[in-house]
Amino acid sequence: MPLITLTSGKSFQCEPGHSILDAANKAGISLPYSCKTGRCSSCKCKVLDGSSSRLHDETGLTQAEKAAGWILSCVSTPNADLLLEAEDLGDVALPSAKTLPCRINSIEKVGRDVLKVVLRLPPNTDFNFIPGQYIDVIGPNGIRRSYSLANSSLENKQLELHVKAVDGGAMSDYWFNRAKPNDLLRFNGPQGTFFLRDVSGLDLVFMATGTGIAPIKAMLESMVELAENKKPRSTTVLWGARHEIDLYIDITTIQGSYRFLPAISRPETVWQGARGHVQQVLLSQMPNLNNAAIYACGSEAMIQSAQVLLKAAGLPKDRFYSDAFVCSASL
Repeated sequence: MPLITLTSGKSFQCEPGHSILDAANKAGISLPYSCKTGRCSSCKCKVLDGSSSRLHDETGLTQAEKAAGWILSCVSTPNADLLLEAEDLGDVALPSAKTLPCRINSIEKVGRDVLKVVLRLPPNTDFNFIPGQYIDVIGPNGIRRSYSLANSSLENKQLELHVKAVDGGAMSDYWFNRAKPNDLLRFNGPQGTFFLRDVSGLDLVFMATGTGIAPIKAMLESMVELAENKKPRSTTVLWGARHEIDLYIDITTIQGSYRFLPAISRPETVWQGARGHVQQVLLSQMPNLNNAAIYACGSEAMIQSAQVLLKAAGLPKDRFYSDAFVCSASL
């Protein structure tokens, strides 16, 4: 059985035909991941020695990255022993994912195409998550879709989701046309590794587009409890949308010391704030990124563009963390 060795020194075995990510999890080693379908790049790692095969297409990688030896651990399997350069989450204990029942506590339209859904868990439910993670909601006829958690704790046994309408989406049809309070659903989670690492002394930057603000909101709320010696030097929140109306919640109500920069790419009225895409706005506001850490969530286009632009501008390669929202309407 092939042996996978990480540059951190940790190693584990992986059966051919099984993904490297699943094998690592089975061995108790936490590697970063998000979509598990090869469509984002959260689980990107580099083959330093050995070879691997793709179980599915790696659409989250560019041709240049593939040529340079990068693979996605969620859809890659070893052909032989491998030496990998990969982020090791170290001693972070990821909460175990489980499937649980829940009911819709409330459902509210907060934007022209966004719903705020609050799920209610049974009183004795044992469920833990790290702010920034997501869950898979299992709806009618077994439809399964991923949603980031927008709250930082399980207060009142409730989970907050921000649901965007997707044209042709089966789950969108349920949320926007049929869902009602007290509907019984199930969910599986928590999932993902999009959460704060050590940010002490850094210039922390959150970047979001659309409902990508949901996990950012959760992480921002959780920072209130950080000890002084664990806090970043500065915190900036950039939230981008095409139109002002698409900024559907008031981020400034969240406690804490941070700078909020809303950015509109297609302003329809007299807009006094930043114009353009969030990654471009960031470069205009913070030209020196040597001490920065970026947490980006939203569209695949924004994530891919931001990685290239910000790293070229001096952002250390190991300080870009992302969660790309991939459309499930056709799945």
